[in-house]
Amino acid sequence: MKSHNDDYKAGSLTLAGTVAMGTGVMIGAGIFALTGQVAELSGPLFPLAFFIAAIISGFSAYTYIKVSNKYPSAGGIAMILKKSYGPTTVTGAAALMMAFSMIINESLVARTFGTYTLQLFDIGRDSVLVPVLAIGLIIFAFIVNIAGNKIIGGISAVTALLKIGGILLFSLAVLWAAGFSLEFTQSVPENASSPTGFIAGIALAILAFKGFTTITNSGGEVKNPEKNVGRAIMISLAICLLVYMAVAFAVGSTLSIGEIAAAKDYALAEAARPAFGDYGLWFTVAVAIIATASGLLASVFAVSRMLAMLTDMNLIPHRHFGMPGGIQKHTLVYTVIAAGLLAAFFDLSRIASLGAIFYLVMDIVIHWGVYKHLRSDVDAKGWILLSAIALDVAVLGAFLVMKAGSDPWIIAIAFGGIFAITAFEKFYLSNLRTADKAEQSSEGHSH
Repeated sequence: MKSHNDDYKAGSLTLAGTVAMGTGVMIGAGIFALTGQVAELSGPLFPLAFFIAAIISGFSAYTYIKVSNKYPSAGGIAMILKKSYGPTTVTGAAALMMAFSMIINESLVARTFGTYTLQLFDIGRDSVLVPVLAIGLIIFAFIVNIAGNKIIGGISAVTALLKIGGILLFSLAVLWAAGFSLEFTQSVPENASSPTGFIAGIALAILAFKGFTTITNSGGEVKNPEKNVGRAIMISLAICLLVYMAVAFAVGSTLSIGEIAAAKDYALAEAARPAFGDYGLWFTVAVAIIATASGLLASVFAVSRMLAMLTDMNLIPHRHFGMPGGIQKHTLVYTVIAAGLLAAFFDLSRIASLGAIFYLVMDIVIHWGVYKHLRSDVDAKGWILLSAIALDVAVLGAFLVMKAGSDPWIIAIAFGGIFAITAFEKFYLSNLRTADKAEQSSEGHSH
């Protein structure tokens, strides 16, 4: 069996390249899809929700950095779980949840692409063209990924500069048009958001930063990983925070919370309209298309890599269904099909909710594993690990309370999914052990 290790090379990513990849995934759709949704939940203080989300992500990143510094690996998250919990159901289930949260993120990115592209034509956002365009983009990402690693690296570097520059230009232009008055158009709204709503907004905003985990997943390829993985994560988080705050202030200075909520799936395009009319709209949509397309490319690559690692670790079964090529080519196909199905059947806010729940649960499992089993080995401070867990739990709790009122179905789907993944892993691993034992005993008899 051909290992997927043929596809990557140690030390092939520089610090700048790693930062470009991290910010590329983070500033993909996060900001385009989530600004409106975070504002809808958090109310007038939504820029603060992004700021707090960055701090929580910083606490989370500490765990990943500490383990990656000692054990840089292309398996990233799967490796952290396996070192913490061994080859158990918890490891397999949490790693699959991470993979699923990334696939959910891909469908979020793809649908954002569809929603923004349709802004150029006078077509409603409920049009069937949104999922059609989303699936088209996913297929495009698949084709580029089949073409190989170098192309993705090249595209990521160019597009990271284009979209970060474009988004900052958008923010500055909108703020300039608003006379750089950072007082929001919504100083005292009648329907100020509840504390629960505000914290629930933070849960979604965390999704806009979770791309830093992509850097841990590529740890084995980074030059001088012991230093550079941590540096790349912190630099990426800082760049993203800067960009998100600029966008939040720009959107908040031209649109009221009501207007942001009404246009939540394409809030940035809407914010460019008052000052710059159609030109502003076209520019924003162009940046959104570049950002979503490149974000999806990087993410599809990262997920297929991670699923290939899990297959190598014997944590998930592998069937190639007669397909040619190595394991990573096959996992690429599964990734694309799963993302396509989600993009076809779920709308943006449900996809984002699902992603937030999966990601936060998986994050808590990782922090707890490192706290319980690896703390002294990787020289991590216990209070930081426990703070990361407490922050995750608080944010997830508020988010679930909020969703229980507005969309209880999505909670049922999320926890049904978590239960199904865990049951599947338990079944698969116990069968694997039984088969191993049978093999050992038959070998023993034959001697």
